[in-house]
Amino acid sequence: MEALLTLLKQNARESDDTLAKMLNTTADDVHARIAALEASGVIRAYQAVVNTDIIADHNDVCAVIELRIRPEREGGFDRIAQRIGRFPQVVSMFLMSGGYDLLLFVTGRNLQEVAGFVSGTLAPIDGVLATATHFMLKTYKDHGVLMTGEDNDQRLTICP
Repeated sequence: MEALLTLLKQNARESDDTLAKMLNTTADDVHARIAALEASGVIRAYQAVVNTDIIADHNDVCAVIELRIRPEREGGFDRIAQRIGRFPQVVSMFLMSGGYDLLLFVTGRNLQEVAGFVSGTLAPIDGVLATATHFMLKTYKDHGVLMTGEDNDQRLTICP
């Protein structure tokens, strides 16, 4: 992966000047390269990694849903994946190997809303053969960022 992309994945808010210093180039070069990456679709969006566990008024429920689907003769998994990806409840979706074909990350206001989405929206779609829903209880790490305080104490534990 290009070094600029690696730095942007670590901190997309870093200034062009700082990125230029880190890459031993100019801010104008960094600006032009970012614009080219955005125009080509390599960079699709920027967003913050948020620890929702510590937001007092955050009550959304997150679920991981595995879907087994029937590939279509023309289009394979793509057409049904594109259809499912249009639902606003679906935050992320991946084609997977193993027992299930698609892995979805879904949000809702509560358990009933997510359950209703699975049973009333996903399951009835032609080509969906099976679902397995797992509710996320706590986030320890997201997008490479630890959500809990790191214990930097490197000293050995002294036992009596």
